[in-house]
Amino acid sequence: MIGTESGRRNESILTAGLVIGLAVALLLLWHTRTLVLTIFLGVLFALAVSAGVDRLERWRVPRGLAAPVIVLAFVALLAGFGTWIGPTVREQTMELRTKLPEALGKLELWVRSRGGGIIATITGLSADTLATGPAPNVAPTPLDSAAAGVPIRPPASAAPPSLRDRLLAQLGGVGRFFLPVISSTLAVFAGIVLVLFLAIYLAIDPQIYRRGLLRLIPRARRPRANEMMGAIAMTLRKWLVTQLIAMVVIGSVTTAVLLALNVRAAIPLGILAGLLEFVPTLGPILSALPAIAMGFVDSPQKALAVTIAYVIIQFIENHLLIPILMKEGIDLPPALTIVMQALMAIVFGILGLLVAVPMLATVMIAARMATDEDPASIPAVPQGGG
Repeated sequence: MIGTESGRRNESILTAGLVIGLAVALLLLWHTRTLVLTIFLGVLFALAVSAGVDRLERWRVPRGLAAPVIVLAFVALLAGFGTWIGPTVREQTMELRTKLPEALGKLELWVRSRGGGIIATITGLSADTLATGPAPNVAPTPLDSAAAGVPIRPPASAAPPSLRDRLLAQLGGVGRFFLPVISSTLAVFAGIVLVLFLAIYLAIDPQIYRRGLLRLIPRARRPRANEMMGAIAMTLRKWLVTQLIAMVVIGSVTTAVLLALNVRAAIPLGILAGLLEFVPTLGPILSALPAIAMGFVDSPQKALAVTIAYVIIQFIENHLLIPILMKEGIDLPPALTIVMQALMAIVFGILGLLVAVPMLATVMIAARMATDEDPASIPAVPQGGG
């Protein structure tokens, strides 16, 4: 009897210890979430660098030399491109900041003029009132109020904010909400340096880190875990390389199309389209909105042409470019992808939005392989540095 009670007491203590340990681990993870997500980005970049290192190794280039050469060449390429196109981007970015509020104002007037009849039917206001705004409030005189039997009301202190003011305020709020991580230049620089060094060291000898992780897993499950990590590395590497190529292609094509349509600030808008291509589903939509708004600076017809151009570009990308680049891609449900992106963005900010899709792919591959007992259904594990 005493032994039974002692066993139950020990079991309760062990359960309480596990719960407390899990709570401490979650709390530590929450406080270090920025570092954890930055490390995940470094691992993604390392997978892409490792692919290049594997090919250079076939040409008898040591991995210890190939990894830093690839990373430094990538940084030098970005720096050279930025130096070459920097003045143009700076000039057109200033134009974008100046013309975007004007574009939003024209968009508001166009919506009022085109949709005035429908809105007037719903609200009971005339189309002229919707187009020109409400008449200024004039306080009635005591005699007029007494004659009409209406109590005197003070005039409104200010007109309601316009659509442009509300959108700019919302955009400012979104920026403050989604960009807490990059509020400091030093934090951005430290994050970039951390990602670069992680990519170099992980690409030089990835097997040493894989073996270290396997030591944390029971010996009987290590072969399965090794296959799982290999499948995740292969899939994420293919996804990342595909995304980088798509970013360059979409950015270049979008810039060329916007220049052909004579849209203001075409180069910054094209670069924005290329950068936001890293964020599937939501990125193309977010990049199209300022371009369409800039089209309204000239005419609604140009805005429509920009909209059609973005739709065609995305259609060609989704049905031609991506299938060619990634024949055996990640099969992620679109609805689940959007929910994951929104959740990660709300909880972790911009870094969470960036890693939402690869993290979802990692979880789904691990879950699929953990529940699949058929070895033939496991994706092939890449040889080399993956």
